[in-house]
Amino acid sequence: MNVWLYVIGFIASCALSVILTPIVKKFAFWVGAVAVPNHRSVHSKIMPQLGGLAIFFAFIGAYFIIAPLTASFNLKVALALLIGGAIIVLVGALDDRFVLSPKIKLLGQFAAAGVVVYFGLAVDFVHLPFGGPIDVNQWIGIPVTILWIVGVTNAVNLIDGLDGLSAGVSGIATATIMVLSIIMGNYGVALICAVLLGSIVGFLFFNFHPAKIFMGDTGALFLGFALATLSILGYKQATIVSLIVPILILGVPLSDTFIAILRRKINNKPIFAADKGHLHHCLMGLGYSTRKTVLIIYGVSTLFGLCAVLLSQATQWWTLVIVAVMFLIMVICAEAIGIISKNRKPVISFIQRVFFGGIALFRATK
Repeated sequence: MNVWLYVIGFIASCALSVILTPIVKKFAFWVGAVAVPNHRSVHSKIMPQLGGLAIFFAFIGAYFIIAPLTASFNLKVALALLIGGAIIVLVGALDDRFVLSPKIKLLGQFAAAGVVVYFGLAVDFVHLPFGGPIDVNQWIGIPVTILWIVGVTNAVNLIDGLDGLSAGVSGIATATIMVLSIIMGNYGVALICAVLLGSIVGFLFFNFHPAKIFMGDTGALFLGFALATLSILGYKQATIVSLIVPILILGVPLSDTFIAILRRKINNKPIFAADKGHLHHCLMGLGYSTRKTVLIIYGVSTLFGLCAVLLSQATQWWTLVIVAVMFLIMVICAEAIGIISKNRKPVISFIQRVFFGGIALFRATK
């Protein structure tokens, strides 16, 4: 492992992203790809979109210069990210400019996922906390791969609601995958992560609050696609990783999406209906500023990442303990801030009944 190649890859992509973002900003205004404030917006002025173009071209430019110099370069992986990423970026850019229908966007996401499968990057075995890896045939592995990529792509897109939120959370997830890849000796994936992380950090100079440009669907869809693909690469090559680790790495976007679906079901609303009940909306509703809300979610994402790293090294029993504690904390926090429902809080109510019941029983026995 040549550490300097990873450092150079990170710096090169970061520098490219810093150079390209102002150019993309002018281009977005020129073609009319702008976000106009509405009733769901947090921003109050017209903002340029298409920032994802800077992330994509910085990543691709730096990676295809650095990666061929390494022994771990995999042409199939590179082409899957290039071609699949280009499809996703094109769909996102068209949506940022013309607002595509959900069906067309979904079709593009399936096409990009199909490219990944075509180059042989589908899941071929599943790791369970007990019993080790289980071989999966192509009739199961391919659909699971496609659904995973489409699901993660949309999950990252859904949390793109505040300055720097989606980019920062994606950067933390990318860093987590990079650390796990290095631990497992998967240096090819680690290099991809280093370059992708650099392009994200470079863009964040312009996207963190107060943002000068939005990544738009161009960036959110690409980052979701890239993270889903990278998690599959690490997941299918590492026999020590349990089934839950890739989910923990992407814990914030996936949990926010799951809770959004649950919330809409409880409130009898369509699953794809937009609302202001996401995690960042709820935190801002509690009085936190945009910057503090984003930093809180960064902290939660980092916690998920640390748990993923710990989980990859844990014994089977510790795996169950970590997962159970994380799930309980997530449910309690979700109910506390009202992200699921403002009135229904069954878990907190149950804990309160047990706690006060225990106190009453203790007093009665004295």
